[in-house]
Amino acid sequence: METTMTIQGRVVTPDDIQLIRRLRKENPDWHRTRLSKELCIIWNWRASNDQYKDMACRSLLLKLEKLGHITLPPRINQVNNSLRNRSIQYVLHQKLPIQAKLKALAPIQIEPVQNQKQEALFKTLIALYHYLGYCGTVGENMKYIVSDHEANPLACLLFGSAAWKIAPRDAFIGWDAKTRKRNLHLISNNMRFLILPWVRVPHLASHILGRIAKQISTDWINKYGHPLYLLETFVDRDRFRGICYRAANWFYVGPTKGRTRNDRYNNIRVSIKEVYLYPLTKNFREGLQDEP
Repeated sequence: METTMTIQGRVVTPDDIQLIRRLRKENPDWHRTRLSKELCIIWNWRASNDQYKDMACRSLLLKLEKLGHITLPPRINQVNNSLRNRSIQYVLHQKLPIQAKLKALAPIQIEPVQNQKQEALFKTLIALYHYLGYCGTVGENMKYIVSDHEANPLACLLFGSAAWKIAPRDAFIGWDAKTRKRNLHLISNNMRFLILPWVRVPHLASHILGRIAKQISTDWINKYGHPLYLLETFVDRDRFRGICYRAANWFYVGPTKGRTRNDRYNNIRVSIKEVYLYPLTKNFREGLQDEP
């Protein structure tokens, strides 16, 4: 291939073809889905809702193979594909508008997801209404559903593993690489925070963040046997201003460098995020520096 071409709305260059061939050679065990997802990450190929254009990428790969430029892995059994596509069982849920003052909804319940019914509702709400969707969880995590006094869902939150290396966070803590590796599990990342689109309640978001900060370490101890000392989150400044985090007394410590934890090849570029932190104890630095 000596010239560029446009496939699925994306310009494909000779370097792109070489990248695909290299990924295939270096990762012979990757199936088509894995190859497609890795390419979306490397190219930062996203739709208007910020989700990766996985299906478009799969079509692009098929067309490149048909043109003779690449050879794809064998297809996975269709039954397995069908099972994967049914991973989220959408459940019915209340969508009546909720417009009120915060005190009118009291007492607000913030409950960790603990059973299959709650899990199904949580996945449904995040998948349908959060701009990043639901992509599953890896490692230690905590899911919360927030409801009003009549058990109407108001919000969902997902806390998961902290980012491996974030310069402004690590400088704020005073970490070196060895200490970070040893104690990273003592930080959790607020990966999803969703106020449901039909809920209009002033100050609700900051109220939830304040409540969560008081209970999440105890919840983590009950589930995983160790506390948390610090929370982190990344706010996409092209979409949001971080108002609720600032209102809940989270600290802004600086921007990311526009890379992701998946940047294996040092060429993934994503939107710059603002890094916010919330210490859960006064002596959080000591807790994050301690040796076991």
